[in-house]
Amino acid sequence: MKIRILIADDHQMFREALCHMLGTQADLEVVAQTGDGLQIVELACSCAPHVVCMDISMPGMNGIEVTRTLLAQRPLIKVVALSACTDQNHVREMLDAGASAYVTKVEAGDELLRAIRAVLRGRIYLCPDVSGVVSDVLAGRQRASRSSVMLSERERQVLKLVTEGLTSGQIAKQLSIAASTVEVHRRNIMRKLDRHSVAELTRYMLDDERADQSA
Repeated sequence: MKIRILIADDHQMFREALCHMLGTQADLEVVAQTGDGLQIVELACSCAPHVVCMDISMPGMNGIEVTRTLLAQRPLIKVVALSACTDQNHVREMLDAGASAYVTKVEAGDELLRAIRAVLRGRIYLCPDVSGVVSDVLAGRQRASRSSVMLSERERQVLKLVTEGLTSGQIAKQLSIAASTVEVHRRNIMRKLDRHSVAELTRYMLDDERADQSA
């Protein structure tokens, strides 16, 4: 089965270039494209893409707002932010909205292909142009907000494996526990951390590791 992709960008020539580039890949299929932020959610509902390549600056509704709205209705869709912006505010806001990857337009070739395939494996992907920016953001965040959150050793083991992209069944096998127990741990972790997706849990882990290194 091919990976179904929706392209959302208000520059027609750029969209067409992306369509051509993605069309050269045997496992990818562009099922829809639009330059209007207000059309994205409707298209996603009708075309059922696996991945939305999302520009930030679009008429009607910007990519940050669209991402938040889209994932509230279709949480299984993966959003790859695709933007000319590299400042930390835009990167942070897209990740906070639920995007699983961030790729700059100047790197929208092999980096975009890597991002698409990475997010479908449940991973966060940041292109080189923004990875340093995000590291600065993570390093500057307060550890105090996390210090009061107490996870058990088993919950931390499950959290680590979840953010590595393992399924509940795979985690259960690795830890020699029942899959139903893993699901209980996942729900408890999300409740304690107030994080509600694998992408949000991954960002928590990145924050935590960066804080440990800077402490």
